[in-house]
Amino acid sequence: MSDAPREHDLVVYGATGFVGALLAAYLAEHAPPQVRIALAGRSRAKLERVRDGLPPAGRAWPLVTADSTDAGSLAALAASTRVLATTVGPYARYGLPVVEACARAGTHYADLTGEVLFVREAIDRFDAMARETGARIVHSCGYDSIPSDLAALLLHERAMADGAGGLRDVRLVATARGGFSGGTIDSLRGQIEQVQRNPALRRTAADPYALSPDRAAEPSTPQPPDAGPPARTADGTWTGPFVMAPYNTRIVRRSNALQDWSYGRSLRYGEAMGCGRGPVGAVAAAGLTAGLVGFLAAMSVPPARALLDRVLPAPGTGPSAQSRAKGWFHMAVDATTGDGRRYRATVAGTGDPGYAATAVMLGESALALALDGDRLPVRAGSLTPATALGGVLVERLRAAGHIYEVAPA
Repeated sequence: MSDAPREHDLVVYGATGFVGALLAAYLAEHAPPQVRIALAGRSRAKLERVRDGLPPAGRAWPLVTADSTDAGSLAALAASTRVLATTVGPYARYGLPVVEACARAGTHYADLTGEVLFVREAIDRFDAMARETGARIVHSCGYDSIPSDLAALLLHERAMADGAGGLRDVRLVATARGGFSGGTIDSLRGQIEQVQRNPALRRTAADPYALSPDRAAEPSTPQPPDAGPPARTADGTWTGPFVMAPYNTRIVRRSNALQDWSYGRSLRYGEAMGCGRGPVGAVAAAGLTAGLVGFLAAMSVPPARALLDRVLPAPGTGPSAQSRAKGWFHMAVDATTGDGRRYRATVAGTGDPGYAATAVMLGESALALALDGDRLPVRAGSLTPATALGGVLVERLRAAGHIYEVAPA
């Protein structure tokens, strides 16, 4: 990052959106008072309304108008701050100019994307520029994909500390209570439309190493499928497809590759959704599998997608405050090492995982970039939470009330 003084330490870009407003509220309550924070978006009037609804610490924050379609305003925004946290999605539609502005200005960046094709293009176009300017471009700093990425990092560190060898088989089973926002659905819709316009992108999206920094150097180890029929774990839990697995798994594999495959050259990493035990769990897993297949099929057919759009949440909307407060997430991540030892990482937290908990994750990621630079891994470019923030973010999230634990299994 340039040594030139910056007007702000941290800017929340997209503060008038659903998740952006949650992030602003979190920072107003939890950021140290010396952190200079600003809110940014297209409409000053909407920014003023968001700021007026914040806790007292945020009501004096400056406002910056910027539009992702205006390169000049984005360049000025990026140059004004040390860190930019953006919630403006779908990222494939709006995100690339923001990444470019930050990479060019040497400004650290954090987002919430779960879009493989967007991240692949951002890597290809702006990774070298960001490495040259010293910008940390950190994708996926929410429920996509911090729990998965940090759990794999902690398992690796524990196995190495015990002399247990590299990770061999790692499987995450997620359970959660939460809702979906219109923005999440809009991102899914956008990715489906991208592939339909350019079928060649289907191969990229399906590649288990789609986000690798060096695809040719990846091992030939077959990876678990992103989705499959219902199955049972060793403890009898029935599992079905985890909708975020096709993205999270690629982030974890990128983290491994960016660290010279230190987790293990033969790492097999997969994710599933836990559905319970016994006959009830089996029925739930079957229902989840059929429902997800049907939903994706309907989203892929324009007439059916148009019908779904009438009932699905619209962009800019999300679960109510009451629903967000009742939410929670739990991830059990089981690993077997090269010498056969077994470990389990547990990641858990309260609050709707995609919104309340995600605001915590993105907020602490942005604060780590703004305040903890001397303790962060010495890396720049297109990074993941594990490779950019590592143990510093684990410490911050534990302090915020989330659970990150590893123990022998």
